[in-house]
Formats: sequence, structure tokens, C-alpha cells
Amino acid sequence: MRGKHMLGIGVALLTASATIAAPPASQAPSADAMTVPGWMAFTDQLREIAPMALAKLPPAARDNPQVRQEVGRLLLASLAMRAIAEISDDGNHPIFLPTLGQTLSIYQPNADTVYRYAVIAPGGTYRLRGTRGSLRLAKIGEYLRHPSHMSQLSDVRAFGYHDLNALNVDAEGRFDVILSPERPAGYTGDWWPLDRRTGALGIRQVASDWAKERDPTISIEKLDGPAARPRPSAQSLRARLDEMATTTANTAVMLLDHLDELRRQGYVHKFKAWDQLMSSGGLEGQFYYESVYELKDDEALIVESRVPAKCTYYSLILTNEIFETTDWYNNHSSLNDSQSRVDADGVLRIVVSAKDPGVPNWLATADYPTGVIQGRWLGCQSQPLPSIRKIRLSEVRGQLPRDTPVVTPQQRELQIRERRSQLQQRILW
Repeated sequence: MRGKHMLGIGVALLTASATIAAPPASQAPSADAMTVPGWMAFTDQLREIAPMALAKLPPAARDNPQVRQEVGRLLLASLAMRAIAEISDDGNHPIFLPTLGQTLSIYQPNADTVYRYAVIAPGGTYRLRGTRGSLRLAKIGEYLRHPSHMSQLSDVRAFGYHDLNALNVDAEGRFDVILSPERPAGYTGDWWPLDRRTGALGIRQVASDWAKERDPTISIEKLDGPAARPRPSAQSLRARLDEMATTTANTAVMLLDHLDELRRQGYVHKFKAWDQLMSSGGLEGQFYYESVYELKDDEALIVESRVPAKCTYYSLILTNEIFETTDWYNNHSSLNDSQSRVDADGVLRIVVSAKDPGVPNWLATADYPTGVIQGRWLGCQSQPLPSIRKIRLSEVRGQLPRDTPVVTPQQRELQIRERRSQLQQRILW
């Protein structure tokens, strides 16, 4: 009886709400009141990005249903990165926002690096505060604009870099530095000169030992302006929306055909120095090299290089066909100087394959039969280009030194779980 009684009340309420829901015709909203200016134009422009992106791929990739859906993921990541920026970017009230990374795997982010950008007003005076942490590499670059506003990689050039590790810190490891075109009168603390053209600051936090090294914390504020932020005008919000489709397209397609370009140049299982990255958006003092890989499940590549006697940092990562970095949180798909094993003869030997060869230095292709192997040497006395040779997966043990340790499936499982936990505990915002 109670159930029937409650059902009756529900029916009565629904009937009553249906009766009172429709407002009088005189109060009905106008058509203009039911639109967001610029939104329909923005969504129409978004439809044009997918064909533009697919046109940059070779026919074999473009005709592959799997790759097409991965292009969809890349477009979503590009849109998400731009949405975060457009919602919060404000040169007068800046904040370091997350950009590239595991979720937003655009421009082949390095597995060891946390990337963040803050848009600033050119010529302003800024104060940066926080804790320095213990990373070997934590640098802030000055850029003309956020990289997504650029249409080609050569435009993403840093005016200069500032080293967090060079700052003075107190007993708690805290720093305080002014960044401005001229040193403030009477100011005696840490100061960095700021190029008057700079419109964005990008921080790169590179960790080799993910479990032990600690990322910095950092805040930024504009000193020559009010502390409070007024309500953004309708015009400024519309302007942000109007540029979203363009910046999303720039972000998505900039390096989409990079693998195909390498293949056309003959760099399949052969390394090439990436000069353009070194001279544009790459980190100062860093040497990049890369090669296309093409592997079946029963094949493997052995990458070999002598490690320079003096070297601050090195790493190797994999990407897929459309230059997204292979998921390194959930796969053993990246290695750096703290994670890799150098053999007794001073040679670094790394195996690239789909199936686990049971050795320490393994890069898992994670079901991507084609992609890019990208390496970097930073602060090294030399920059060797490694060699590559393709063999049968069953031949891997015979091609490595006899004392190469065995990694069991159980050990690998724990290894992947541990690296995922360590990466998730880094400071990403």
C-alpha cells in the first residue's frame, strides 16, 4: 500500500510540473537570447580540423581505422590543452598551467618532463616564488607566445632560459626571484632579466629518478598591476572563443606528418639528428636524434651507443604513427640515465620490441607496429648517433653481453606498477 501511495504522489507531481512548465508566450526567450555569440562558428570550424589533419597523413595511415580514431584522440587533446589555456590565460594574472604530458600527448612530450606554461604581459615585472626541489633540470624558457599560437616548429624559439637550480634558497629550500626587463631600483635579491618581447614562460621539470627527485613548486604574480582580477568582458571572452579553432588546429597538425617525413628521407632504422628541434623549441644544451621503427611481433631492434663520459642526462622514448608519445605510465616505453643499464664495456644497449625480451633495457612498442624512437643527450661532452640493427626476437639474448640480467614477467609487472605510481605522484599543476 505504501508503494502505491508514493507512486500516486509521484504521478501527481509530474502532472503538476507538466502543467506549470510552459511559460506564457510573452515571457518566452528570443532566439538571440538562446545563443552564445561565437559558439556556433567555433563548432563549425572544429569540423574542418579533422579533414585537415588526415590530409597530412600518408594513405596507408589515413585509410587505417585505428589510426583515424587516434587522430580523433589527438584532436581532443589539442582542444583540451587550448581550452585550459583560453579559460585561464591572463598576462596580468598569470598561472603556470599544464600543457604536454601523458594525457595531452602532443608534440611527443618527453616521459621525464613536466611541462607548464604561463602567459605574461610583455614588458611586465613578475615575482616567482616556491620551493626549488631536487631535480637536476628545472628551467624556465622565454617565448614570444604560447606554442599553440605558432603554425610551424621553427616559430617556437626560446629567447633564453633561466635555471631554478641557480637561485638562492633559504633553509627550507624556498626561492624568491624577480623577472623584469630592468632590475628594480634598490632591489638586491635574485633577479632574472626578461626580454621585452616575451609573452609566455615555459617551465620544464626533468626527473630521472622519479621516486627520489622532488619537483619544484612555483607561483607567479605580476607586481606592476592590481592584485585582484576584474570580471572578464564579454568582448574578451568572445575573442578567446574566436581563436580557439585556429590554435587547436595549429596544435594538432604541426607535427602530425613528422614520421612520414622521416620515412621519406630514408631514416627507417637509421638515426638522424633533429636539427630543427635543437634550433627552435628544444631545451638549450640538448641534442635530439630519432629514427622510424617498423616491427612485427616476432622482431626486435637493438639500439647501441657508447655513453659519453660526462653527461647530465639522457633518455629514449617511443612515439606512434602520429607522433604521440607512447603511453609511458602504463608501459615500459621510456628509459633514462637512472633507469637504464650501461654494460661493462661502456655501451648502452636497448631492445625495442612488442613482446618483452626479459632484459632490463626494454622499450615496449605497446602494440604500435610503427613509430619513432627519439633520444636526447643533455649536457654531454659528445652527442653520438646510436646504431640500430633488426633481429628476430628469439635472437635477442645472443646479441647482448652474457651478464645481461634476466627480468621475469613477475618482475616486469611490478616494475610497471611502480613506475605508474611514481609518475602519478609528481606535481603536474
